[in-house]
Amino acid sequence: MKITVIYDNEAKIGLNSGWGFSCLIETVGHNILFDTGWDGHVLLANMDKLGFSPEEIDILVLSHQHWDHIGGVPTFLNMQPDVDVFIPASFSPNLKREISTSGKQADTSTFLKEMNISRNPRLFEIKMSQEICKGIYTTGELGKEIKEQSLILDSGKGLYVITGCAHPGLPAILAAASSFGNVVGIVGGLHDSQEYDLFKDMHLIGAGHCTAHKEEIRMKYPDAFVDIFAGYSVEF
Repeated sequence: MKITVIYDNEAKIGLNSGWGFSCLIETVGHNILFDTGWDGHVLLANMDKLGFSPEEIDILVLSHQHWDHIGGVPTFLNMQPDVDVFIPASFSPNLKREISTSGKQADTSTFLKEMNISRNPRLFEIKMSQEICKGIYTTGELGKEIKEQSLILDSGKGLYVITGCAHPGLPAILAAASSFGNVVGIVGGLHDSQEYDLFKDMHLIGAGHCTAHKEEIRMKYPDAFVDIFAGYSVEF
């Protein structure tokens, strides 16, 4: 299992930065894109430079309905409409409709029907925590004002949590993740989170995008802390 950050406020030389977050999760059976950042053209350009093709992705997970996480959706779906899209059930009806009808015009030819080839995204609305594919779980939509889901990856040696902005707060996110096992790492935007003690048993704290207290986390956990960026990757 491997995670590669595709889109972030910071980027390594040769890639484009942009406000927002996206990462690609490679597993044995699936390639999962988590969020799309703000600008779909930046997303696709970075993917290309990192050696990834939109056609290789079969699952798209969107954390929450803020444009710095879903702005690239139309551009991505135009290149790869044949995906399963997992969204919090609280997404607006208009946005759900736009996602489910995005991408290339559906081809109703007999050949495609016989081959069972889909040309439009399949939308799955998430409310509760559940497994979305082997070894990959969603926390379910959490939070009161801002509904958000995070992903949980089972590495076989502990769980890693992928967050968009962590608006619901680390206690709620990690409580949901811990129901599946022992959390040993977290990657993504951590927003205003100051519950530093929750990181104490983690081997990896990959903080990016909207994380407000990077220096405090770095000082408390220098061995586990990583300041992530577009192009950063880690393999479990």
